Amino acid sequence: MKVTIVGAGNVGASCAEYILLKEIVEEIVLLDIKEGFAEGKALDLTQTTSTLGFKSKVSGVTNDYSSTSNSDVVVITSGIPRKPGMTREELIGINAGIVKSVSENLLKYSPNAVIIVVSNPMDTMTYLVNKSFDIPKNRIIGMGGILDSSRFKTYISKSTKHSQHDIDAMVIGGHGDTTMIPLTSLAKCKDELLSNIVSKEELSKIASETMVGGATLTKLLGTSAWYAPGASVSYLVNAIVNDTKEVLPCSVYLTGEYNIEDICIGVPSIIGRNGFEDVIEFDLDSKELEMFNNSVKAVKQTNLALDGLI
Repeated sequence: MKVTIVGAGNVGASCAEYILLKEIVEEIVLLDIKEGFAEGKALDLTQTTSTLGFKSKVSGVTNDYSSTSNSDVVVITSGIPRKPGMTREELIGINAGIVKSVSENLLKYSPNAVIIVVSNPMDTMTYLVNKSFDIPKNRIIGMGGILDSSRFKTYISKSTKHSQHDIDAMVIGGHGDTTMIPLTSLAKCKDELLSNIVSKEELSKIASETMVGGATLTKLLGTSAWYAPGASVSYLVNAIVNDTKEVLPCSVYLTGEYNIEDICIGVPSIIGRNGFEDVIEFDLDSKELEMFNNSVKAVKQTNLALDGLI
């Protein structure tokens, strides 16, 4: 099987690395607009073959979408960060133009691919792709909730000293520090509710740390994180390629689930070979439900910046 990753920056390259290491697919194509950049990343990764022992192949191309033909999954990480003096609407407009153009070129050569959107603002960019192209909604997935949930599990582990492998926890809602909802009422450690293990104050602290998890890393690193985002994308790719039917928090187009429609936002989704196959409606407590509805309003407000683009 074949995966194309558009954007050979830190997130795209780390995603390619994890897919190679796990040998999820036979072929990976890295594509970037910068001359020679994707080729260099692919060559560097290829030179780890003998030491790391994988058999998958990776190649890099500069804006040659024909090389991406017949991809089973395509990952879009393209976009620019917000620059000084740039309004939020200007940023969304620029990134929307990039994501729409990239999607069009990818679908030209891989019309049946499942599209994973990573570009920010992720929920809005996923909505853009849904509204711009006449393809089945289940084949368009935004990746944010898996990353947010991995951060949630990290902070639970730090607090409880439990291994992350023994923790069941999920984040839904928008992929933003004010719109995500760590589901503290449902989180478990070794099948015991987290709320029975830690105090309400500690529970609130864990949720707060999760919500600013990305900002914390940006402050420490001086740039956005890439290891956990790349790993989260590779996890989603694996779920699709290997048809795992795993329930993962993904930004998908809703048509009445959770009494919400015409929006892409993070919800528990069954992921398989055809993309997202169903949405699972969790029984949220009153506080989480209120937070989710507020998150929906915030994402819909952001989507207004797409006016004239869809």
